[in-house]
Amino acid sequence: MAFEPFMQILRGIQGKRSNIGIGDVQSTQQMAFLRNLQKEMKKEDTLKVPLDELDVVVFDIETTGFKPEQGDEIISIGAIKMHGSSIHEDATFYSLINTGKEIPMEVVHLTGITNMELKEARVFGDVLIEFLQFAKDCTLVAHHANHERSFMQYASTKLFRTPFKHRIIDTSFLYKIAEPNIQLSSLEDLCMYNDIPVTGRHHALEDAKMTAKLWSIYMEKVKMLGCETLQDVYDRFARI
Repeated sequence: MAFEPFMQILRGIQGKRSNIGIGDVQSTQQMAFLRNLQKEMKKEDTLKVPLDELDVVVFDIETTGFKPEQGDEIISIGAIKMHGSSIHEDATFYSLINTGKEIPMEVVHLTGITNMELKEARVFGDVLIEFLQFAKDCTLVAHHANHERSFMQYASTKLFRTPFKHRIIDTSFLYKIAEPNIQLSSLEDLCMYNDIPVTGRHHALEDAKMTAKLWSIYMEKVKMLGCETLQDVYDRFARI
């Protein structure tokens, strides 16, 4: 199914139901589209791809909380592409997400995202599929990836009735190998430690860009330690 025809179908559905949520029953077209997209992902084992040739999408999400199973939702997604340790500054993705609900004022203050902006944003199904089209078969990278993983798994299962099949790697796999003695974990602390300017914190795209810079730095450091592939990274991380 081609992407544009599908999006026309989706917009038609959304025109009738302006606030399609994660818990709503979705069309068979949506479910079939995502399943087909995932089937078309490359069969190549990314664990064996040389780190210099690895294509990744570094991404970040802003959410209303930490527990999707209790009703917390994604309100924005930001991402940037990389090849090896090179950042593709012109290959980015960003979107706000209309959840159909008012978000708490503490989230507004933290993220700078207003309820008015979200009311004018697209609904989650539209954004998620466009994000997956952007990512295609790239390996995904995130800082504190359990957060992103839990929301993407929950959303994919509830929205499309199918598991989220993209591999998501935590940046800690690299920095804990390269510098096992540093006692830092937050994005801003690691950025300051590596002389990366901290700008636009809690904006999904800006956080993704900072995470990409961290990934680039630590990619080079683990290569100097003899890691040539993700499998090497995983094996070394398991020994920490």
